[in-house]
Amino acid sequence: MRRAARTVVAVLATTATLSFVAQPVQAHPQTKTLRSAAPRDLRIGTAVAGGGHHVEHSYPDPFTYDRPYRKVLAKEFNSVSPENQMKWEFIHPERNKYNFGPADAIVKFARQHGQAVRGHTLLWHSQNPAWLNEGTFTKAELRSILKSHIFTVVGRYRGQIQQWDVANEIFNENGEYRQENIWIRELGPGIVADAFRWAHQADPRAQLFLNDYGVEWPGVKVDAYETLAKELLAQRVPLHGFASQAHLSMRYGAPDQLAGVLQRFDDLGLKTAITELDVRMDLPEGGVPTAEQLTTQASYYKTALDACLAVDDCNSFTIWGFTDKYSWVPVFFPAEGAATVMFEDFTKKPAYYTLRDTLARARR
Repeated sequence: MRRAARTVVAVLATTATLSFVAQPVQAHPQTKTLRSAAPRDLRIGTAVAGGGHHVEHSYPDPFTYDRPYRKVLAKEFNSVSPENQMKWEFIHPERNKYNFGPADAIVKFARQHGQAVRGHTLLWHSQNPAWLNEGTFTKAELRSILKSHIFTVVGRYRGQIQQWDVANEIFNENGEYRQENIWIRELGPGIVADAFRWAHQADPRAQLFLNDYGVEWPGVKVDAYETLAKELLAQRVPLHGFASQAHLSMRYGAPDQLAGVLQRFDDLGLKTAITELDVRMDLPEGGVPTAEQLTTQASYYKTALDACLAVDDCNSFTIWGFTDKYSWVPVFFPAEGAATVMFEDFTKKPAYYTLRDTLARARR
């Protein structure tokens, strides 16, 4: 079993310049980046900014036009997840039209830089196109639409995507199937198993995951996923993993029971993953985090990484963006921000160094 070692991060706050310098533990020359520090059996990933809320901003597409951003993306990570570029509304904007260009570019970039790709996502209640949400389809038509989408998208990237989030956020906070999910509401919960079967047929080598937020602590939602996982496995459905998104807020405690949650699914023979980690905070007036906030944030990141390192088959650890410049958090949580491991100018926060040094110690 891998064990994460402890790390010490000192934070120096320079009030006059409103900047923060994290002093990392002395790093070996070969562990100067996250990907070089990581154990060989662990992929360190990030979401690739683009699509979604980015379309509404004044800046051009980050992945396409921000060269410094791409440089950091290639240097620091050996796994990438399209943030929005493979979601239904973006990749399938019209019933008979697909928009593969942005996703193709990410997959090509990953291949050029020795990175794995996580596909996100195939069956979800959110970010579906208007033609789907507002259409009048029979159950047979809906089933055909979903099957065709999965075969088309997964098939296009056959052999190029390591893991797929097949079923995303299918349970509500009470552990019940989301009725706002068009597929589950109209076709019943059995469509989840079908989605996994179709994805496996389209790419037999891809690892197929259940993925959700709010599963960092034991509770009815985790229980629901464990029950579903057992049912799918008993039916020989090609389910390969369970993932915690881990969108965290410093308004609440660190996920100190996450390792136990992941272990429950590891015990079922499934792979596990952290797929969308960020740690948002309430910012002081002026929008600049305090040194204390940055130190606390780093401890949250470490708690999540330690959980993954403690579970044998947690082999993928992804943060949801690495720079505040393109973070989704202020758009959806206006009172919170600074959720990533780098400031807008790519200056590294204590959280970055904590992750890097924890990875380096786990590698030894």
